[in-house]
Amino acid sequence: MNEDPNKIRITSDDLESVHVDPPWPGVAAPPNVTSDSGPRQWGSISGAAPGAIGASVAGASGGNFFLTAWVYLGLAGLAGAFFAWALCEPGFVDSESPRWGNYLIFPLLVTAMSVAFATAESLVERSIQKAVTRGLLALVLGIVLGFVFYFIGNFIYAVGVTFIAKSGGKLVPGNPVLWFVRAIAWMSFGVTGGIVYGIAGQSGKKCLYGMLGGVLGAGIGGLLFDPISLLTGGAGPSRCIGMMIFGVSTGVAIGLVESALKNRWLYVSGGPLAGKQFILYKPLTRLGSQQANDIYLFKDLSIAPTHATIELRGPHATLVATGQTFVGGQPVTQRVLRSGDLIQIGRYTFQYQEKQAQR
Repeated sequence: MNEDPNKIRITSDDLESVHVDPPWPGVAAPPNVTSDSGPRQWGSISGAAPGAIGASVAGASGGNFFLTAWVYLGLAGLAGAFFAWALCEPGFVDSESPRWGNYLIFPLLVTAMSVAFATAESLVERSIQKAVTRGLLALVLGIVLGFVFYFIGNFIYAVGVTFIAKSGGKLVPGNPVLWFVRAIAWMSFGVTGGIVYGIAGQSGKKCLYGMLGGVLGAGIGGLLFDPISLLTGGAGPSRCIGMMIFGVSTGVAIGLVESALKNRWLYVSGGPLAGKQFILYKPLTRLGSQQANDIYLFKDLSIAPTHATIELRGPHATLVATGQTFVGGQPVTQRVLRSGDLIQIGRYTFQYQEKQAQR
């Protein structure tokens, strides 16, 4: 059977070579998925109900459990507490003639936890530059405040012990009143961790939330210390477990309090930091590929050093973009954000959220 020589034939190679221009000049379409930028998940915006886009993307992308604040802060507190105990335990004695470990264990505990809390967030965000800067600041503040609150805690504990003794109570680990006295004394150590966490984050609100979480967490750790000593039957193991619980509970409490009291934040629903939330504390939050930004967006060459900013102006949060940015699938240069808005910058997607109506 002879083919018609005038018939037009289109092969698969022809289809792959077709280039489609943007629908109108001057406005770029959302970026395509390329091998150098990694996998992406985009939600469909056609016919979606408000908030459905973010939910779709978040569900598709999943999220790293270890990017949750209370998780990485809890692990940071655990690591800091264990470091302090391991360093000071060889010089610690349970007698009336204390050694160097007795004097340094709690100031070092506070210092190590302060450094761990201050650097944890930067490390999970892959910003080594900020981790080093915050870590050095936390080290200085932790040493100073560690000794200050060590004396405050000792004073509170001495007053409580005196009260128990004058009331005819026994100064033994089995006395629940002693548990509460220790918990109140340890709360001062938690305050230190929260203060340093907030100062390192350059936020008054973060400092306040950190102090509140530190007080709650340290109180729990102090309350459990004596019961643990009864269960373990040894001073060394008791201190180790008790201090680690102190570190974990303080970190977890700071993360939970911070999350519970937040007002406006960005939830990362797609990209390398999927599952992380950034609470908008500052009047101006910068996003970009430079590590010095408040939100460091790495591993994407299409993202500018400072790609966009979010400015809090009274009840409004205004996004100003200097690089290619999409909100709800539409390119923007400036936009007042509303809760549920989906922001796309390179391979990252964020869902802007407000706890309550800000306007």
